[in-house]
Formats: sequence, structure tokens, C-alpha cells
Amino acid sequence: MKTKKLFMEHGLPYPLGATCQDGGVNFALFSAHAERVELCLFSPDGKTETQRLELPAQSNQIWHGFLPGLGPGALYGYRVYGPYQPQLGHRFNHHKLLIDPYTRALSGQYTSSELHLGYLASDNDVDTAPDTRDNAAFMPKCRVVADAPPQAPRHNRIPKSETVIYETHLKGFTMLHPQVEPRLRGKFLGMAQPQVLDYLKSLGITSIELMPIQAFVSESFLTKKQLSNYWGYNTLAFFAPHQDYLGNDNIYDCRSMIDAIHDAGMEVILDIVFNHTAEGNRLGPTLSFKGIDNLSYYRLQPEDRQYYINDTGCGNTLNIIHPRVVQLVMDCLRYWVTTMRVDGFRFDLAPVLGRELHGFDRGAGFFDALMQDPVLCNTKFIAEPWDIGPGGYQLGQFPTGWGEWNDRYRDSVRKFWKGEPGILPDFARRLHGSSDIFEHSGRQPSASVSYICSHDGFTLADLVSYKQRHNELNGEANQDGHQGNHSENFGIEGPTDDPTINALRWRQQKNLLATLLLSQGTPLINGGDEFGRSLLGNNNAYCQDNELNWYRWEEISSTGQVQQQFARHLIKLRKSIPVFNHDNYIHDGDTDCEFAIQWYNSSGEIMQPNHWGEHQSKTLGYMLSWQEEAGSLRQHRLIVFHAGRDAGSFLLPQVENVLEWEIEFDTALATGIPEPENCRVSQRLRLFSCSTIMLCAIGGDHSTSPETRPDPDHE
Repeated sequence: MKTKKLFMEHGLPYPLGATCQDGGVNFALFSAHAERVELCLFSPDGKTETQRLELPAQSNQIWHGFLPGLGPGALYGYRVYGPYQPQLGHRFNHHKLLIDPYTRALSGQYTSSELHLGYLASDNDVDTAPDTRDNAAFMPKCRVVADAPPQAPRHNRIPKSETVIYETHLKGFTMLHPQVEPRLRGKFLGMAQPQVLDYLKSLGITSIELMPIQAFVSESFLTKKQLSNYWGYNTLAFFAPHQDYLGNDNIYDCRSMIDAIHDAGMEVILDIVFNHTAEGNRLGPTLSFKGIDNLSYYRLQPEDRQYYINDTGCGNTLNIIHPRVVQLVMDCLRYWVTTMRVDGFRFDLAPVLGRELHGFDRGAGFFDALMQDPVLCNTKFIAEPWDIGPGGYQLGQFPTGWGEWNDRYRDSVRKFWKGEPGILPDFARRLHGSSDIFEHSGRQPSASVSYICSHDGFTLADLVSYKQRHNELNGEANQDGHQGNHSENFGIEGPTDDPTINALRWRQQKNLLATLLLSQGTPLINGGDEFGRSLLGNNNAYCQDNELNWYRWEEISSTGQVQQQFARHLIKLRKSIPVFNHDNYIHDGDTDCEFAIQWYNSSGEIMQPNHWGEHQSKTLGYMLSWQEEAGSLRQHRLIVFHAGRDAGSFLLPQVENVLEWEIEFDTALATGIPEPENCRVSQRLRLFSCSTIMLCAIGGDHSTSPETRPDPDHE
């Protein structure tokens, strides 16, 4: 059957993208330097181009047209005409089918091919002439999507001071889950299953941080090695949910998942990548922005604009100071908040977003735009506060209201538990919410998103099992990934049958979890660390879409199950102590005495300057105190951290109205939780090597002397 020819009307320049309107679809595309734009329509299977129409109008650098008779489900792409002058920043090539930056959905799979290159490849990599071969057969097509039916916004606004984040990969979490139907595994609807969400809720998680779920593709250097970009930090289309996570190409599966998470009482934070795109450097493919208006969308070297500024390490950097690029990002964030109903964003390599012409600026236009936006102003914003560009390390420099991944916390806590000398003062600062980094600008403890492990680096189990990275499977001769991990293997590299080493490794994992969850700030748990998930020493498993990365639920050991229970216990304790929910930093001498934090040495003395200078000291007491209501007795919790490789002791401090202490957990115990008949102490606490103990102050007339207190059933 012959396809009916359609004819375009002028249409409207706003909104950008493909918008269903009465009787047809309006198309609008920004390009400041194009000479002509063609809309290409495709058959339902995406294999045949059925018609090519020129966008008939241009308003303020927006090319637009209205196509009567077209509706939802139509497949399309763009061809954009203009000069091919790489030295001047122009890479127009109408032989390449391009993705609409505003498309809500993609249809068909992306296939890596040299036909995506906009230039004629040569041995010396000089891109002076355009490639005239068509790439449409290897490109996904944009799909027109009808607006979702209007519904009341559904968000869970968890207070920042109460937030406990669980970072995970959507596919990896469900791909081997025995209680998720095989057809739903690795999908949005698999993550939405009650069995999945009940588990996270039972841990005490408030906020699920999902690694990228926007449409992404694998780099050609990975596909040549038969690997793929599993993590997803290579975005092709910012508005479109990743196709492989959908069922039947229904983009609202994503919203159904988010609604299910909200119904379970948790919120959703998306890890989102606005620092670079999937088009790489000057030798990378032409897929969208590069062919639409390279000079506007990317930051280019001013002396020779064929080269990209590469502050990201990924080949290109989005030009966030261009007003239309800011508009793209803002429109995208609003879409994910209003239509998909997410509650927050974690911005990958976030200094890119704050770079003005003179460098990073916490008062950058993009930050100002977010702050005043009525839709986004109450959304959680979290920065990964570094990139590889000039002045790229900006921890503590983001605006008020932002959270930041705190790598200083990560490194200090790792060093302390590794037993490195001279770490005690910095360890205490991290426990205190890194006030030295954030408080100077009036920010709160919640600004510190504190973590010990994340997707990028060793898992918790590998941190205590490997001294060196083992990334051979990535095909880069084990040269990729972090070198300085502050890790320890306790005598044997990798798995071992030695029960003494295994017991110490599990105890160290409990110590690290206890430190994380009993620090001021916003704790972030790396998914699977609560049960000892291992990547066999791979600290950069971004390209491993297989059982190495997928959570192996049915292989969780009995000790791993015990650790799950211990993690639940820790989060429950955290939520019961109001000091951790306090919005402000707590210092000695504060006139508001409702809350207090005090530091003690192993002799039960309040830490003095000379104590902090004791280079070899590896024991610290951390007491949290508060008064629940006027006239009531003050409550106290004492946490003792002992990173020494030998046993030690801790003289309990003398506290008014406190007769004895009750142990709430002890990481030297196999379960971490003592039996009731063996949990009271009054004078001196025995410390096993590499252990953490938390005590609750109580009154009463019972006392167990240190001499008669039974030894813990330690690991």
C-alpha cells in the first residue's frame, strides 16, 4: 500500500521536540547555525524511510513545523543541513540521521557502525571531509509519544536529615532475583515488584538512587571487545527511558516503577549525566547534537574548534553556559519530576554544570536557574563534585541546599580502619558530618553524602579482600580503575578458606557499615554491601553486563544474611537517635544544649589537643547526647571505634545520672548483637581487635564488673 503524502504547516517554535496537538504533531528543533532541517518519517518497523519533509519555519533559531494527520507512535528522525567546517566548529552532515534531543522514546536498537562517523576516516585521523554514507539502518528512531493523562503529582519528600540512600543498578538488582518473574527481570517493572521493594524497605532505606536509566549506548571500543556500557554513563537521549528496561516499549513502565517505590514509602533519586554525551570526541560518531549544532551544544577549543574541551574524560563536554543547552537541561529535569515523578537527581561530574567562562562558579547561571524554578526548587540535588578539568575538584563548593558525594569521608574512614597512623582527627571530622568542608557557607550536615563504597570502585567485601585491583576482564591490561583504594586483604589476596581471615573480613565490613550509619551526614550504601557482594576485585566493572555485576541473591552466604540483619539493626538505631536528624552542626559550647557531641580517649577522658596529636592512637569514643523534653534526663549513646590489630580496653566515662551502660551492638560478635544476659558494663570495656561497640547509658542498681563479664562470642 502506498503511503499517503503529508504536508507541513508552519506550526509553533515551542515546546521543543515532537508534541501531539489537535489533528497532528508539532515538531520544533533548535539549531543556530543550520541552513535547512528535514524531518524524516519511517515505517512502523523503523526500517523504511517513508517521507522526508523540510521544516518550513524558523523562529529565534528554532526550526519548526506542524504535520496534520500524524499521531502517537509515529517514528522519525532529523537530517540537518549546514557547513562541514570542523576548524570553525561546524559538523553538519545531512547524510546522517539524527536523534531529536527532546525525544521521549526511541524505537529500535542502536548498532555500532563506522557509518555513524560524520567524516571520512583516514589513517592519520584527519577529519577534513564529510562521509556521505547513510547511517539510518543502524540508528534507533524517535517515537512520537502522547502526553500522559494529567494526574496529581506523587512524590515522597524525605527530609534531608532523615535520608538513607541505597545506590543500585536497576538491571543488576533484579536480573537474578528469584522472586521476580523472568520476563520482568532487568526491567522497570521488575524493580517495582513488592518482593524487591519490601526488601529495601525492611532495611530501612528511604531513598533509592538508580544509576542512569536515560537511553544510553555502548562505545565502539567496547563493542569491538564484545563488551558493553553496563553502567549507562553514555547518554544518547536525555528524556527517553532506556529501551532495554522497558516492556513492550511502554515508557510509562518507568513511572509505574517510581509510583510503586512511592507507595512503599521511599523516594527515587536518578543518577543523571549532563556533562557529556555519547558522541565522544572529534573522531566519535555523529548521532544527535554534533550534527544538529555542534558549535552550540559543545565546548570547543577556542584556538581550533575541531577539538573538544574534555573536562569529563569522555571526549566532549556539554556547553552548559549556552542558553539553549541550559533550557534543554531544565526542560529535561522538569519532565522527569513532573511526568515521571522522580524526587531528586545525582549529577555525574557536576563541576561541568557550574563552569562559566572564567571557571567554576557556585553562582553559575545554571545553579541560579534551578534555585528559582518553581517545579525544581524542592527537588533533591546531589553533586559528584569533581571532574578532570581545570579546578575540577570542588568538594564543599556547591550552592546551599545541594548534597555532595564526600570522597574525603570515604578515604578517611578507609584509612582509619586499615590502621594507618595519624588519622584520628580527620576521622572525627568525618563522623561529625565534615563541618570543616561544608559549614563555612552555612550548609547543614546533610550536605555531606557520606559513603565508603559506591558503584565506582571496590565493593565493601572487596575492600577488605584485595590489595590490588583485578580488572583484567575489562580488556585494558588492568590499567583502568582507581589505583589508590586504601584497601587490605589481611594476608591473602581474594577468597580464602582461612576462617580467621574470613572472620576478620566480615568484622571489618560491620565496622565500616557501623561507621557509615552512625556518622552525621547523609549515608549512602552501595547496593549489595549489606550482604557482602563481591566483584572479585574488579574496581571498574562498568563494562561487565553479566553475572559478575548482577546481584547473586541465591548465593548469599549465611554470614551475609547475618550482615543483612546487622545493617537493619544499624539503620534502626540511626533513626532512633535524634542527633542524626538534627539539621545543624553541633559544637562544644553551643548555647542550645538540647544536643551534644563529645569525644573521649581510651582512658575515658575528654579529648584534648595533645590527645588528637597522638599519632599511633587507633581508639576513639564518640558520645551523642540529647534531651527529649524539658526536665527529662539526658539520653546518651557512646560509640567506641577501635582500629587496632590488638585487643584493647576503654574506660567508660563518668556521666551524671548514669550508673551503667548497655551494649547495643559489638562487631566482635558473630551476629553483632549481644545476648541480653551479656550486655551490661559499668567501668571498663574490653575491646577486641578491629571492633566497634555502641552503648546506651542507663540508670539502675545492676552492675556487671569487667572481671566477671563473660567474653563475647566473638568471630
